[in-house]
Parts: sequence; structure tokens; C-alpha cells
Amino acid sequence: MRKLMQPLAVMAALAVAGPAHSDDKKPLAGKTITVLVPSPQASNIAADFEAETGIHVNMQTLAWDDIRPKLVTALIAGTTPADVTEIDWSWTGQFSAAGWYAPLNDAINAEALKDIGVSGIFTVDGKLLGIPYSNDFRVMLVNKKHFKDAGIAEMPKTLDELAAAAKKIKEKGIVNYPIGLPLSPTEGASTSWYLLTKAFGGDLFDANFEPLFTKPDSAGYKALEFELKLLKDGLVDPASTNLKDSQINEGQFAQGLTSIMISGEPGRLGQMNDPAQSKVAGQVEAIPVATSSGNTRSFGLPEAIGIPNVSQNKEAAIEFIKWFTAKKFQTQNYTANGILPTRTSVLAELNDAGKLRSGSALVTQSKTVEALFPQGTPTWYPQFSSAVNTAINSAAKGQMTVEQAVQSIAEATKQAKAQ
Repeated sequence: MRKLMQPLAVMAALAVAGPAHSDDKKPLAGKTITVLVPSPQASNIAADFEAETGIHVNMQTLAWDDIRPKLVTALIAGTTPADVTEIDWSWTGQFSAAGWYAPLNDAINAEALKDIGVSGIFTVDGKLLGIPYSNDFRVMLVNKKHFKDAGIAEMPKTLDELAAAAKKIKEKGIVNYPIGLPLSPTEGASTSWYLLTKAFGGDLFDANFEPLFTKPDSAGYKALEFELKLLKDGLVDPASTNLKDSQINEGQFAQGLTSIMISGEPGRLGQMNDPAQSKVAGQVEAIPVATSSGNTRSFGLPEAIGIPNVSQNKEAAIEFIKWFTAKKFQTQNYTANGILPTRTSVLAELNDAGKLRSGSALVTQSKTVEALFPQGTPTWYPQFSSAVNTAINSAAKGQMTVEQAVQSIAEATKQAKAQ
């Protein structure tokens, strides 16, 4: 009798242990989802995910500045832009107020959520709108060979030292325009100004969201003056008034035509040091943000992925989010694509293993990272950012003075808040 029972016991044990067939291990095999994220992304993402889950991914990538308009247009119309989409830290106020995204509080377990420390930036009224995958904060990126060739032994810690180094690089004929600074009416121009406002020791708003950048002695005013002086002194390419930050990064810095990225992205270190994508591989490193005082300062711009409420494939979409933000993929995504992990455990493991590019600079900077809006990103942020980069672009083209530019930003902010 005992021998007859053994096969049944084995079957019962298998049932407890998990599915017995490979198809059962992929319960959503055959499903298809669409994913919309910024370029560049690793080319093997869709194939690797399908191999593990059986879920097919139509991977779509766009330039960062083109994603939000596509999302907003589709979501206002009630159509699905994609089953999984990019959600930037700066969109959380607007997207939450509109109720466009499904809460993801239960999508990953509490331990994983704790490991992803910046998830709080995407939590509004207790609802988690997206799971962060890119731990973006600002540093400065430099071409260390250009500095060495110019005879500059120490990296700049102050903004005065930064400008002096750029002038020396230009005078030596190493490059014509040493400083990469987007001045077009795009988000990159806004974030560069935010960083320089921090670098001049100030903030954008007070606790009541009243502007702090309109007076000549304010940090924001000085930041815009500094940008225009760099342009006037021939340290920034005049063509920057028509270039996005991605174009300056890839078309100038990665080509060896620029020596310093003012508002540098840690996630680009891998790309910049990859011979297949960059002519300056082995020459690029991050340095802590130079400031007026010499005490470095920065702010965070994490990116997440979320699921629109109108998606018809939420279950498969959740599987992608879990996979995309897991420790295994975050490690691979950093190694292959330079995306800085949002999991503190992965960041620590990479640094301990000596695999974190410019590790000491990134660790130093990470300790100084602040929220751009400690009160929470306002719903009117998109209008504010648009006003900022439009005014900067006009000032860079000589169509506005610094005073007129900051006043126009303040007026647009007032109008946006009143809507």
C-alpha cells in the first residue's frame, strides 16, 4: 500500500513546490504589451523579458522631451499610449490630479519598495504612481583628457574655477566651446538653471511656492546671469539655443567637441565611455557639482515606470515593471546602458565591487541630493518649466534681459497657480 502512495505523495509535493510544466511557469505567455520609455535603452530588453516570462514586448523609445506630450494627448483622449510608460518625477502632480495612472502600492513587495528609496517622490496621497528605475541626480561630467591637455591639475570646485578652466581649454585650442549647456526651449534648459540656482546657494521657491528668483541678489537671478556670461564669453556654443540636452550630450560631448557638461547625468557615464557610442571613451568622469561657495549641492530627478488606468494588459504590465526594477536587471541595465540603479542595495554592491563608474564622486554627490520641491512637485510644474526654458531661450537670443526673463517666469507661475 505504501508503494502505491509514493507517486501520489510526489505529485502532491510538486504541487506545493510550484507548477510542474514550463508553460505553467509563464502564466501570461502569449500576452503582448507595449512599453514607452526614453531613448537610449539596451537593445536586448524585450527579448530577455520574453525569454523569462513568455510575454512579448513592443518596445518604443522617444527622445525624453517628446514623451510627455504623447502621453498627455493620448490620456486626455482616453486612449492607451502604452501599457507601461515613463513617469518623470516632474509629472507626478499633474498625473495624480488627473487620475490617469493605476496605483502600484501592491505591485512589488514592501522590502523591494524600501530598497528603492526614491519611491516616495512618486507617492501622492498614499498612491504610488510609478516604480523608480533610474536614480538620476545631477553631477558635472568632464573630459579629463581635455583638462590634462590644458594643464589643469585639479577639477573645479567653484563656479569661478569652472569658468577659468573652460577659458584655459578654449585658449589652448582644445575645443571651441568647452561648456555644454542647453539653451533651447526644452526641459534640459530648465534643469540646468535649477542646478545653477542650487549652485549659487538658493532655491526656486519658499514654502508657500512664492518665487525666490526675481531679485538681482537672488540665486536664480545670478544663475541666469552666469549662463548668459558663459555664452557671451564664447564658452558655450551659440547653436545651443536650438539644441536639446540629448543633442549636446551625444552630438558634442560624446564627439569630443565639448569638455564640461554643466548639468551632467550619471546615467550617461556608461554611454560616454563606450567606444561604440562615443569618441571620448575612457576620458569621461563625473565630478561633484561646482558651486559659488565650493560646497557641492545637487537635486534628484528620478524616473519611474507606471501603468495607465486605460491599459487593458495590467497584469502583464505589472510583470514587466517587477522585472525591469528587480536587482538582477538593475545591475545589468547599469552595466550595459549606464542607468544608475534606484535600489540602494545594487548601488552599494556595484560600488563595493569597483564597478560604479566615478564611484567616489557619485557617492559624494548622492549625499547632497535634495528634492527640487520639498513640498512635493506642484501640479503646475509643466507650465512653470515651460515658462523657464522659454524665458532662458529668449534671454540667450538677446530678446530679453535677465530681469525681464525672471519676471516673465514669475508671472507665468502666478497664472499657472491660479488655474
